[in-house]
Amino acid sequence: MPGMEHNEWNYEPFWAAALTQLKNQLSDQEYAMWFSNLLYDSSQQEQITLAAPSSFYRDQVKKRYVPLIKEILDDLTGCSMTIDFVIKKNQHREAKQDQPKEQPQVQTQPQKQKEQKPNEFNGDYTFNNFVIGDNSSFAYNACLAIAKNPGKSYNPCLIYGGVGLGKTHLVQSIGNYIHEAGRDLKISYVTAETFTNEFIQSIGEGKNQQFKNKYRKTDVLLVDDIHFLQNKSQTQEELFHTFNALYDSNKQMVFTCDRPVSELKELTARLRSRFERGLNVDLQPPDLETRIAILRRKCELQHFVMPDEVIEYISRTVNTNVRDLEASLTKLIAYSRLLGKEISLSIAMEQLKDSYSMQQEQSFTIESIQRTVADYFNLSHIDLKGKKRTKAIVFPRQIAMYIARQITDLSTTEIGYDFGGKDHTTVMHSCQRIESRLQSDPVLDGIIQRLVREIKESRQKVR
Repeated sequence: MPGMEHNEWNYEPFWAAALTQLKNQLSDQEYAMWFSNLLYDSSQQEQITLAAPSSFYRDQVKKRYVPLIKEILDDLTGCSMTIDFVIKKNQHREAKQDQPKEQPQVQTQPQKQKEQKPNEFNGDYTFNNFVIGDNSSFAYNACLAIAKNPGKSYNPCLIYGGVGLGKTHLVQSIGNYIHEAGRDLKISYVTAETFTNEFIQSIGEGKNQQFKNKYRKTDVLLVDDIHFLQNKSQTQEELFHTFNALYDSNKQMVFTCDRPVSELKELTARLRSRFERGLNVDLQPPDLETRIAILRRKCELQHFVMPDEVIEYISRTVNTNVRDLEASLTKLIAYSRLLGKEISLSIAMEQLKDSYSMQQEQSFTIESIQRTVADYFNLSHIDLKGKKRTKAIVFPRQIAMYIARQITDLSTTEIGYDFGGKDHTTVMHSCQRIESRLQSDPVLDGIIQRLVREIKESRQKVR
């Protein structure tokens, strides 16, 4: 093609062909989510420019799909293509208006479904609204697979992780997906607390059979926060029989918990074995990149423009969970809209200082444990969070993990994260090793009691 003028390069037909291949390779939902709003914009020699509706949309496509897009376009054009992006919000609105025949179908069909079968799930909890990171991609894809083929695979499924990491979002996304797909399935979503209260009420009112029918004749059972069932033997017994009835009928079950089910001490062994029978997936706290993506996505959904430096400030300061991120963002957006002020970095730091000091206070205990134990063994607390496995470091690290498990409410997953991203099984093993040694080593018991006393004293001094 030598000698072609700059404006004669036109790769739009190749982009159309690439979309066809992408549609064949990706799931319908994935394609609709990331490519239905990605439009051809312009071309130069061996370069194609695509129009995205927002910077968040562009960043996610670049991160997830640019290598695949380039591979397909290289094959189609016979050139080494460069993929570029521009942000054009208006163009996407106009493109949607140019499709009057398809638009009524998209709006009308779900409208009829909702009239026939009301959706009781939170409309914000969808797969489209869930920002995927390395910490959550396994859980996300497992839930999406369940939503597409309930009862066929990954049954039962248990999702566990700390507070505010997205367990409820994923579970309700399953319900929303099945509902929007118009599947003729009965879906029951319930928290373990509500399940318990309904069970007790059914006994008191003599309606136990109605209660059993409600949950044993469902096609998809979604139960949130099963850790609430500890010490509730009768409710555990009822859920055990409900589980068996649904499992034998190939009905889908998904449960969530704030820790691995093996850590639920007051749970019957046979119910624990049922939860462990299927797929168990953990949700880790999001990394910095994912936290930034989450905040940008939340700003888009609320039609709010937040400066990048503020988003990065929040993301670097709040490293606990998604719920804390959203709380910080909500406070700043409310401040801006109520007072009519744009959010600057200085305003963000001032408005969120109390929230951050409280988070630091809550996380002080785990750091105190690491520093106190490290000082006792003449180590740095960085050693306890590192990867070295020498005897001089492993034993103090096990003691620190054991103490953290004893005097905090953190799960082994959360403790492992604070010890340099260790797996929860490492924490469990460490606790078991210390418990075993305590049975035959009274000196170790004295050391641990002394360390715990120093940790508590250090908290009082700081306060």
